[in-house]
Amino acid sequence: MSRFDQLFQQLQAKKEGAFVPFVTLCDPDLDRSFEIICTLVDNGADALELGFPFSDPLLDGPVIQAANNRALNAGCSTKECFILLDKVRSKYPEIPISLLLCANLIYAQGLDNFYQQCQQIGVDAVLVADVPLLACEPYVAAAKKFGVQPVFICPPNADADTIQSVAQTSEGYTYLVSRAGVTSAENQSHAANLDCLIAQLKTHNAPPILQGFGIAQPQQVIDALNSGTAGAISGSAIVKIIETHLDNHAETRRLLGEFVRKMKAATIAG
Repeated sequence: MSRFDQLFQQLQAKKEGAFVPFVTLCDPDLDRSFEIICTLVDNGADALELGFPFSDPLLDGPVIQAANNRALNAGCSTKECFILLDKVRSKYPEIPISLLLCANLIYAQGLDNFYQQCQQIGVDAVLVADVPLLACEPYVAAAKKFGVQPVFICPPNADADTIQSVAQTSEGYTYLVSRAGVTSAENQSHAANLDCLIAQLKTHNAPPILQGFGIAQPQQVIDALNSGTAGAISGSAIVKIIETHLDNHAETRRLLGEFVRKMKAATIAG
């Protein structure tokens, strides 16, 4: 059983949802990024979604684009990302780790080589943001070859065939996008049809559903769980804290800890 499978089983037994923070690896640099990730885990994150920085990200809004640029300007490469991931996995052997990245970064390494590195370090799942379902077969095959779970996005405008394909192809969890557009903590509007999408995904036995995009308040976590998801992913709100306090790392960690504790508390039924 994978770490994600174990996590959702444990949370279900406790009647809790999952809170999953996203950050860009090596933002603002490798050492501070490691300390930031430790802060997220130590304050209650159930799993981690970690992005590989890329110069032209498809789904990222301005906040996460700026994080990508900071990491790249600090000299972060795929090699440094794997070094950082190895440090995180060594310190936290049990926490589920998912990667979010663009296909070019995988292609440049070679599919087998990339997923083999993921396996060796202990990465649990990989979401390739810019590979459509119709073109995903090589990535899915390489992931499964090395015991990595492929994750796919269900967009708010998904038709019935897309919903079924996402449900049947994703493993570990299903990423449900709250609304069309790019990531943003400021734009917190959610599509009106999310309940219907969640119901359809469940009809096709999709892996546990995590809702992302525009998750910045505890009430949004509660709303996501009440809609039938297994939890929520928050990225831009977290990265904005990092951006706002680049000159005060201690304050960054304090505010991140406070944010994660509040968001995790919202996942606990009571």
